[in-house]
Amino acid sequence: MNAPEPIQFTPEGPQPLVREIAPGMAYPVQSLGPLRPAVEAVQGMTQAPVAIPAQSALAVASLAVQGFADVDTLGGPRPVSLYALTIARSGERKSACDAPLLIGLREFEREQAKARRDEMQSWENAFALWKGERDRILVEAKKGKGEKRTAAQADLEALGPEPAAPPSADRTVTEPTFEGLTKLFAFGQPSLGLFSDEGGQFLGGHAMSSDHRQKTLAALNDLWQGNPIRRTRAGDGHATLYGRRLAVHLMVQPTVARAFMSDPMAADTGFLPRFLICEPPSTIGARMQANARRDDVALSGFAARLRDILDRHLPMDPETRELEPRTLQLAPEARALLVGFADAIEAAQAPGGDLAHITGAASKAAEQAARIAGVLTLWGDLDAVKVQAGDMADAIALAQFYLSEASRLASAATVSAEIDRAESLRQWLRESWAEPEIMVRDVVRCGPNPLRESPKARAALGILEKHGWIIPLEPGTVVRGAARKEAWAIVKGAGHVV
Repeated sequence: MNAPEPIQFTPEGPQPLVREIAPGMAYPVQSLGPLRPAVEAVQGMTQAPVAIPAQSALAVASLAVQGFADVDTLGGPRPVSLYALTIARSGERKSACDAPLLIGLREFEREQAKARRDEMQSWENAFALWKGERDRILVEAKKGKGEKRTAAQADLEALGPEPAAPPSADRTVTEPTFEGLTKLFAFGQPSLGLFSDEGGQFLGGHAMSSDHRQKTLAALNDLWQGNPIRRTRAGDGHATLYGRRLAVHLMVQPTVARAFMSDPMAADTGFLPRFLICEPPSTIGARMQANARRDDVALSGFAARLRDILDRHLPMDPETRELEPRTLQLAPEARALLVGFADAIEAAQAPGGDLAHITGAASKAAEQAARIAGVLTLWGDLDAVKVQAGDMADAIALAQFYLSEASRLASAATVSAEIDRAESLRQWLRESWAEPEIMVRDVVRCGPNPLRESPKARAALGILEKHGWIIPLEPGTVVRGAARKEAWAIVKGAGHVV
């Protein structure tokens, strides 16, 4: 069959699938204070976007210091715990940015785990002796009545409670359930980090399934706020854990982030606005080894500082393991800066204002700034008593960046998975597919990985057709030497069919 007559196409060309998202602000790395040298060292080594190691450094520093002090805010004392969400596609070197900043923590956990194994042996011996004595007392009590039972009761009270097992040495978890996290807080460290360079495993895991999402979000919200953890179960009754702290850093790919950010429950419960979110521009294709640079001094300095803090005993009740952090006050100049920032953000949330569409994140911006300032202050001096103006100014600059990212990404959060797949197909057709026509079989065989199934490929092609990026050919049109029942001509530019 001969080729059809040239297809007439409207001069305005194809319609965009989604509104273009404006490029983000440059990350204010100069405002990272004592964290800056290590962040720049990781960026120089990996050549990844500097925001990625910056997120890791802030999260690690938050985990290290959150047990020692809360920070005063305009709403009263709050934890210095930070929740961070880093959005970057595969190949952006997320893990390579995270690992160098976690070396000190991993070595500490390894050493503590070894020490705990030795402690466990001693505890098992002590527990065996305690249990043997308790069993002996109970046997004696069963043999007699009256005075013997009274004496047995006194012996049990004198024996005391069973020896407490040494707490878990783990400081980090990757994809816990709510119950698992609660148990770890009960029998492990009172200051933990939920860190994952594959954050999609947590966001798509058991804890965030439809049956468990609401309680998980509520628990994580309470931990961010510094509220106690309350758990009620049929098996072991009700338990309340006070004085626990959690830092979070999840690294996720854009498709996972879009689904999470578009979830009404994540936004309506206030969970999403608690995160410092960023999606930096990709550096893939520009990371030349000739430009790579190392700064081992900065990295070893970060690891040494982290270890110094981890080696300090957390202020806690020895029996309940409840943290007893002091309150880090704001110097008058620091408070004045924070008040000015809060007022400006409040005004921008008015109807028609620049931040009216993200009031959840905007309403927490001043508190985020205070938390970041607390982290920077304590990382520099764990015994500091006040946040000074310099750290607050840096923290406000960082909070402004994260607020701008929240604003920029708000529109992207509503993009459906279908549109996301269609957009990836459009990009692939423009950049990787050399033929002037496309068929379903081509997409399944060679296209983007999420479209390697016919129904998904056909749906994506349908969206591109609707928006004018491809045009259906008459059935029987010859494409690559054979008559095809179904095929499309690709529109490469406005009004231009290849």
